[in-house]
Amino acid sequence: MVDTTPLTEAVDHFADRLRAAPQSRLQRGAAAEALALAREFARWAQRVEEPGTDPREMPDAGMFAAADQILVAAHDLAVVLCSQDQVAEAVRQVEEARRRAGV
Repeated sequence: MVDTTPLTEAVDHFADRLRAAPQSRLQRGAAAEALALAREFARWAQRVEEPGTDPREMPDAGMFAAADQILVAAHDLAVVLCSQDQVAEAVRQVEEARRRAGV
């Protein structure tokens, strides 16, 4: 069994920072960064769960939903990861998105 705790902790921190961010920061790109990462994680999980099918795109539910969308996508991804290297890659992506978001 793969320990996905580093991923869930990193994404929980990112989501908390997004929720605490002012609306102006969300509008300046923080929400867009979170949505982009949520979409990437959703595609990743779908490729593992449904190989050979076209992944569905996570919809844009608005800037105030970005924190929840990244949480859902990351927790779905955590269920299908099969190695610590994959967990480390996902954590790296969360940290990079958080830095780009400025939160």
